[in-house]
Amino acid sequence: EIVDRLKASNELLQQQYPGDRTDRQAIHTVYGGAHLFKAGSAKKLGGIALRNLKQYAPNFCQFARILSLPYADALPKKRDEVDALTERFQAAEADGCSYVMEKSHPSAWLAYTLYQRVLNKLKTQAIEDNRIDFEDGYGNRPDEEEDQHAFQAANEVADGMNAKSLPPFIGIRIKPFTEESRERGFRTLDLFLTQLAERTGGLLPNNFVVTLPKVTHTAQVSALADLLDLHEEKGRFSENSIAIEIMVETPQCIIDQQGDNALQRLIAAGRGRCRSVHFGTYDYTANLNITAAHQTHTHTACDFARSAMQVAVAGTGVNMSDGATTLMPIAPHRAAPDKPLTSEQIIENQQIVEHAWKVHYDNILHSLKNGIYQGWDLNPAQLPIRYAAVYSFFLMGLKDASHRLHQFLNKAAQATLSGNTFDDAATGQGLLNYYLRGIACGALTEEEALTTGITMDELRSRSFVKIVANRTKDV
Repeated sequence: EIVDRLKASNELLQQQYPGDRTDRQAIHTVYGGAHLFKAGSAKKLGGIALRNLKQYAPNFCQFARILSLPYADALPKKRDEVDALTERFQAAEADGCSYVMEKSHPSAWLAYTLYQRVLNKLKTQAIEDNRIDFEDGYGNRPDEEEDQHAFQAANEVADGMNAKSLPPFIGIRIKPFTEESRERGFRTLDLFLTQLAERTGGLLPNNFVVTLPKVTHTAQVSALADLLDLHEEKGRFSENSIAIEIMVETPQCIIDQQGDNALQRLIAAGRGRCRSVHFGTYDYTANLNITAAHQTHTHTACDFARSAMQVAVAGTGVNMSDGATTLMPIAPHRAAPDKPLTSEQIIENQQIVEHAWKVHYDNILHSLKNGIYQGWDLNPAQLPIRYAAVYSFFLMGLKDASHRLHQFLNKAAQATLSGNTFDDAATGQGLLNYYLRGIACGALTEEEALTTGITMDELRSRSFVKIVANRTKDV
């Protein structure tokens, strides 16, 4: 009887906490007004991001100094010296001798590698996740105008599906289900999904989601789940194919009227549709009466909310995304055909963009260090920094992680001491996750993971427990 009770309880807990998702998670979400969305928006935004990078950080040495990478001040500043070092690194890569340069110029090689991977990402897939926004990024407009934009956005998504020009993840954010705006939210959702179904014959883009903002209680999430049931039947979409994203922007999302963590109940109200929860930094802090000057990404109130969110979603398979940096890297001065910029204006533009970039970079690193791997971007000029922060986070930890995982695998997951760092079995999955996330986002290569002694089959298993079991069995 005791065994049966325990078995049933264990199985129930396993259903409630199946573990983290094993499929890809986007490392950012770009929000843009629905009136601006086009089938080719992802490519256009990538082009803008690339131009900004080349204009304000034309080489890896300058980029490293902006981000304050290790020993960046020691990198050459003169253009001919930078070009010469770049040519040496490129030649080493072409000859397969990268490891020589990495060993002789570690800080410069890190900066060069980071810059090249950011460049490549912006050229190949600058946008990972796009949210077509009918809320804050769109504003309150006449009903006829929003109707037209909902219809238009659906057509653009359908065109993007045909042209294969959409990013890997995409969705729409509707207005909140408060009494003031729920009818508008219902209508926009209806118009968009109805038109999309008509254009695609019931097909959805990959990883499509509907984002519900300013959630305060479970009835709002339940209402959206009920609506999606109806739309899937009406539009011939597959059952449970439309996912929900919950915006955490109110204190009621963190602690409910009973004093409990509210987010688990909100997720449950989605009846399995909830794919992720996104933190809204500035609405949340405003709801706590924090003044505008102190509504920062790293405010202690935000850290508390994020920690509560992490506790709620840990092991459930629901992803988490952090909020945005609202300081935009936009130069205040623009040249005209008959009026070029002065030297002072050029310097001021550079300083303002660099400062905004550094703030965004530090905010992203703050999230990454706290185990949050996705966040918002509001402007294409922020994209170079999104990838720079994520890539530097993984690249700067590569040497230590490689040594520790190599040691751990050789010992078949017995407890080891790497320098003065003690690793036991609980660390193994964390080290494996480091490579899985690093490769998935483009920060690391598969070859860099293989230097640890792990095989690609083992890496794809995504389970350190299975790797150890198989190695122990082989021994």
